[in-house]
Amino acid sequence: MVWGEHREKHGMTGTRIHNIWRGIKMRCYNLNVKSYEHYGGRGIKMSEEWRTSFLSFYKWAMENGYNDELTIDRINVNGDYCSENCRWQTWKQQENNRSNNDMITFDGKTMTQAQWAEYIGIDKRLLNARLVRCGWTVEKALTTPVRKHRPYRYV
Repeated sequence: MVWGEHREKHGMTGTRIHNIWRGIKMRCYNLNVKSYEHYGGRGIKMSEEWRTSFLSFYKWAMENGYNDELTIDRINVNGDYCSENCRWQTWKQQENNRSNNDMITFDGKTMTQAQWAEYIGIDKRLLNARLVRCGWTVEKALTTPVRKHRPYRYV
């Protein structure tokens, strides 16, 4: 039985941590879930220990920095949900570990678009527009200063 061989009593049903655990199971094993194609559909699984025991997952989470501000993140985006491949990260950190990130190498450094935008001090949407919509080279997009707009003056 995919959803667990037995029912554990833990008193945490409906908590954020329990919902995270349930969400992982749903993404990996429930064909009717919208995100299944990106997880279970790609062969990503949940370790047997976590899949069959919320308390095992909970124990790992508490020992590895879980708090309500963090999300679960797979270190290897193509790997399974297991203690060796998971960590707790902020949303911002997790955005930099997506399988569809565009990595940019410039001046000997490789970072995501969002990391470059933060590094050079511009809005990440502006950097993306320069590269995608405007078709600028990486060098031009990263080294051109942002124009300062003059405030509109009423006559």
